[in-house]
Amino acid sequence: MGAIARACAERRIDATVVTVISDREDAPGLRTARELGLEAVVVPFRSFADRTAFERELQATLAAQSPDLIALAGFMRILSPQLVRAWEGRMLNIHPSLLPRHRGLDTHRRVLAAGETDHGASVHFVTPELDAGPVVLQSRLTVRPGESAEALSARVQATEHIIYPRTIGLISEGRLAWRDGHPVLDGRALAAPLVEDFE
Repeated sequence: MGAIARACAERRIDATVVTVISDREDAPGLRTARELGLEAVVVPFRSFADRTAFERELQATLAAQSPDLIALAGFMRILSPQLVRAWEGRMLNIHPSLLPRHRGLDTHRRVLAAGETDHGASVHFVTPELDAGPVVLQSRLTVRPGESAEALSARVQATEHIIYPRTIGLISEGRLAWRDGHPVLDGRALAAPLVEDFE
């Protein structure tokens, strides 16, 4: 979130952060948002009787802001198909793996356990199925011999701070769009994600 907000503030991308929303009062991103002079709102999940009530309030908060795009960044709660469909084509997520490999949690440890030689991050449009939406941009780097999960995580996260704002920039420039249930880049269906090599 901080990388996106700074890219907007520095006019590296033609976008504006309308608000930062968290489901946890203690989320570090809220402090970062306030330090950057951004509105920061909490819709605390634990204050609601169930997910339906939480999502009703979250949807109302989002609708009140009327954003062109929602960028999930460290928002670890799985959203219902109903909420996702309400924002179809206007919600992005970043995931620390080369999707479709290693959906879900503990991606760095799983990459190392599998003995894979490459790893990275994926920016994708959000669809009801977890981490399964169309990927538009990926970072790729080589796993170093003997590398720990923590070291690998730090290197992947550094690439996330580059490719997520870059993807939002493509949308703000009108180059990347969502049409008829699919991503379109420069007027053509995006058949495979763009890949940036960080080696």
